[in-house]
Amino acid sequence: MTGAGDADQRGVVGDGYPAAAGWVVAAHGEIDQDTLGPLEEALSSAAGRHPLVVLDVGSVTFGDSSFLNLLLRMHHLTALRIAAPGEQLQRLFAVTGADTVLSLHASVEDALGA
Repeated sequence: MTGAGDADQRGVVGDGYPAAAGWVVAAHGEIDQDTLGPLEEALSSAAGRHPLVVLDVGSVTFGDSSFLNLLLRMHHLTALRIAAPGEQLQRLFAVTGADTVLSLHASVEDALGA
């Protein structure tokens, strides 16, 4: 029997899949400096292989400054589009001014069609 912490070895990263001219990476849960590693690996890998990367954050419940730093770094490596940010992430982006730098979209479909 596995514990809840053992259920998903990838932590905050869900399935990635091809879409349109790029790759979608799904993230979920709380993303901070302790849980960021797998997401950073998934985004870096996708950025190295695809001209467009969409990060689906619709199931992310919390993101801190280390998460924001990762998004800003990835923004400089690839065409990064952020899909479906919830209220907490929208506040984070607005308070820091990241909403004027990052490409934010209401849904994955909107991000792919932008």
